[in-house]
Amino acid sequence: MAPISIKSVLISESVDPRCRAILEENGIRVTEKQNMKKDELIAEIKDYDGLVVRSATKVTADIINAADNLKIIGRAGTGVDNVDVDAATKKGIIVMNTPSGNTISAAELTCALLMSLSRNVPQAAMSMKQGNWDRKKFMGAELFGKVLGIVGLGRIGKEVASRMQSFGMRTIGYDPITPPEVSASWGVEQMSLEQLWPQCDYITVHTPLMPSTVGLLNDETFAKCKKGVKVVNCARGGIIDEAALVRALESGQCGGAGLDVFVEEPPKERSLINHPNVISCPHLGASTKEAQARCGEDIALQIVDMVQGKKLVGAVNAQVLASTFSQESHQLIKLGEAVGAVLQSCTTSKKPFSRVEITTQGNTTGDCMKSSTGYMTSSVLVGLLNHESGFCPNLINVLSLAKESGIKVNQTHCVSDGNAGDVCKVELTANSCSYKASGSVQGGVPVLLQLGDSVFRQPVSLAGNLLFFKASASPQKTNRNPSYSVNRPALKRDAIYEGAPLHSIKV
Repeated sequence: MAPISIKSVLISESVDPRCRAILEENGIRVTEKQNMKKDELIAEIKDYDGLVVRSATKVTADIINAADNLKIIGRAGTGVDNVDVDAATKKGIIVMNTPSGNTISAAELTCALLMSLSRNVPQAAMSMKQGNWDRKKFMGAELFGKVLGIVGLGRIGKEVASRMQSFGMRTIGYDPITPPEVSASWGVEQMSLEQLWPQCDYITVHTPLMPSTVGLLNDETFAKCKKGVKVVNCARGGIIDEAALVRALESGQCGGAGLDVFVEEPPKERSLINHPNVISCPHLGASTKEAQARCGEDIALQIVDMVQGKKLVGAVNAQVLASTFSQESHQLIKLGEAVGAVLQSCTTSKKPFSRVEITTQGNTTGDCMKSSTGYMTSSVLVGLLNHESGFCPNLINVLSLAKESGIKVNQTHCVSDGNAGDVCKVELTANSCSYKASGSVQGGVPVLLQLGDSVFRQPVSLAGNLLFFKASASPQKTNRNPSYSVNRPALKRDAIYEGAPLHSIKV
């Protein structure tokens, strides 16, 4: 990946001081301005390359579109539902979180709520403060031998499982991403949600908030659970349908709830919070000194590592960049952009593009080209769309830009025969016409091997200014047949060649 220049960062919330210190130690200017209103942030953000937030700042599309220089939004925490990731992606801005910064704190709070629900600890403590001694009223239940359902088996779900297993709980779970054999190694048996609901004495949710998880626990799913099931949500408000939870509490279908998060924060509707079987906290999952120090430090180090070209960690919308930090990948990205630019120049009058087929081809001695297929595809599209009106493509946003333009993109990888080496082949369809080009990296330099049906005897270095022309079949003027030829460096743009539409390009 080409180095991303981050010279100035705005921190819009209270973040651990280590964040600012690390950024400034690495030559990045930092400004801290807290509690800004939306209009104030829109006016302020224009001057910065980076923005660091926690959960209170709502980074909306309006703010993102006003940020002319913004290259990265860093979330000092796990969830990014306060950031319009789609708007950031469309503008080519990296959205980064700290995936492990608050893992332990969130897991420990989840376990605390599970234990408090089982023994009515907060209610008993409050009763004591009121001068009462109600031993029978707060009869509890042991966790030993009970079944805990964990919905979402990421970092936090895993840590909750290991802790609650020490209480003798049986842990079952569901996750559409984590392989069952992996969760089994932590002692969690995976199953479908339909199988999970009826078995659980306790349920805890640890998923992102997205369309598929909104209202995951609702009237229908509560009805499938054991009567008296207890639920915990330290993830995101809305995963449990709050109105359905009230109804389940009132009917006794749900025996208690431990809630750290709500749809509206702070919540104005108090019926859930005031229910006697509900234990609630004001979003304290990451509110430990250790988690805040870890998140602040992590986001700063991740930004610095990215700027220095070391690695990319925590990017939620730019996974394609994660494998672009080697010198070899830099050369392949330049190759892809150059091949795309050549085809763009050759098809200037043939818009619109309808299909792009990118094939990476490598020999059996290594898998470099196979692992590069993702970013090679994006880099070809960057070269192809770079001069299109209204586009500012980069590796982050170019796939979504191509999709919006109606361009179908296919990517494949194949093993080359013999000593053919590593090659990138591109076929472009525009106005029902097909255009082809292929290139490779030789001696660290991207070169063009073929354009259309013309195979160059001497590969053409894809650097500087190139002028392509189509010549007649005269052997004095062509390499092999009526085909493309290339000259460099100082041919005049208005020069005339026999049978030639000209294509000039700077790569």
